[in-house]
Amino acid sequence: MRPIPADLTEKYLANGWWTDETIGDLLSKGLSAAPDTEFNVHSRLRPWRGTFADVENVARRLASGLAKRGVRPGDVIAFQLPNWMEAAATFWASAFLGATVVPIVHFYGPKEVSFILGEVEPKVFIFPESFGSLTYDPAIAADVPITGIIDRTFTDLLDDEPLPGVARVDPASVTLIAFTSGTTSNPKGVLHSHYSLGHETRQLAAMYPEDRGLQLTAAPVGHFIGMINAFTIPVMDATAINLADTWDPGQALALMFSDDLTIGGGATYYVTSLLDHPDFTPEHLPHMKYAGLGGSSVPAAITRRLTNLGITVFRSYGSTEHPSITGCHPSEPLDKRAYTDGRPLAGVEIMFGEDGEILSRGPDLCVGYTDPELTARAFDADGWYHTGDIGVLDEDGYLTITDRKSDIIIRGGENISALEVEETLLTMPAVAEAAAVAAPDARLGEHVAAVLRLRPGFDMPTIDEVQQHFASKGLAKQKWPEELRRVDELPRTASGKVQKFIVRKDIATSHL
Repeated sequence: MRPIPADLTEKYLANGWWTDETIGDLLSKGLSAAPDTEFNVHSRLRPWRGTFADVENVARRLASGLAKRGVRPGDVIAFQLPNWMEAAATFWASAFLGATVVPIVHFYGPKEVSFILGEVEPKVFIFPESFGSLTYDPAIAADVPITGIIDRTFTDLLDDEPLPGVARVDPASVTLIAFTSGTTSNPKGVLHSHYSLGHETRQLAAMYPEDRGLQLTAAPVGHFIGMINAFTIPVMDATAINLADTWDPGQALALMFSDDLTIGGGATYYVTSLLDHPDFTPEHLPHMKYAGLGGSSVPAAITRRLTNLGITVFRSYGSTEHPSITGCHPSEPLDKRAYTDGRPLAGVEIMFGEDGEILSRGPDLCVGYTDPELTARAFDADGWYHTGDIGVLDEDGYLTITDRKSDIIIRGGENISALEVEETLLTMPAVAEAAAVAAPDARLGEHVAAVLRLRPGFDMPTIDEVQQHFASKGLAKQKWPEELRRVDELPRTASGKVQKFIVRKDIATSHL
């Protein structure tokens, strides 16, 4: 954990941005206040309908069963589950126990999962036998003392008597480790405390419009924002939880009518895929009143399209490390909420490095990484986080992101490491050199484009061959290249370093 300057701690506590309430306290209070609130999973594979009280009972029985097996406050509980009831039960059980929870995105392959389990060494790992195209090998968790496989052994972990109350833990301690891909080949483990996660829950809830309706959460609960939208904000606000375990625009459109659900935004892909679906009609628009966009680049053409349809667009900027740096409220002027990334939120400070890099700090900033070297590089002694993003402020204090120093590709809100893509490409016999960059994508914001220099005597691989190779290496499908280019030479600096900005520009120009 990084050291937090004493003056910042005092300020955050004095302003109520940090409180003594743990995540377990927040959940316990919210669940007891609204036990009959609906909890629904809209799934073709594993549908479920019940109430907060029903899921809390499972969570407390799980917490009791794990406690009897020796799980204590501070122990690590990992889960890799789709948006199912059991994911909520596991998350809530971890909070009641005062454990540190590690949600893993359900589409991560064996390479990523093995790394994460080795990094955090969990005492418990809960996962399904299979989901979609993935079949989970129990051997991947051979070193984990307690495993719960749905539907094989998960119910065996449930005790007959639910655990009462909430464990008392230090609110400054780590409650969550969220893994995110970035500039490094392996995912980065981001540490959040009860302080930071509690503030982010309250802050994000305050940004949502009061008349947003009953929202459908299809973003993976293994992802930081999907998890908050699914498991903490609705409990605090006593609003129904509606989950979908896959993103199916046709299903989402149908649920708008059958269950009176709404879609509130996220990455641009979630909104544009609805508008482009053959089942979309103007009658769906009342269920799409708002589009809070973030998580990837937001093209001006999309904000104009949504605005012309009468959808209120508002943007925000953040990351897993610092979830809500800037944002706009739906009531702010159109030119600000649709074409900038907003103003710094409560308690957040930003400044710029000499190269225009954004530095931020605030009460929702994480407390470091699982890797101390990453922590030392990303945070300074004054509490500033070096975001790796470049931006500018306008005369009214609104931020606009103009570039990224960090070499990542953001596809549909998910971070993809260009380095990991390149390293995988270089394991193909034909590839002498590879550059992976972001290409513009009308649906997803960005997708992976691979520029290849081939070895003599080899033919250019097809996109199918490349994707089959990535599948054989166990990489998640979201990381597979979707566009290939061949070059005789890559552009370089005088020292021989590939000039990625030229590669990106050439790819972007070809999409015009």
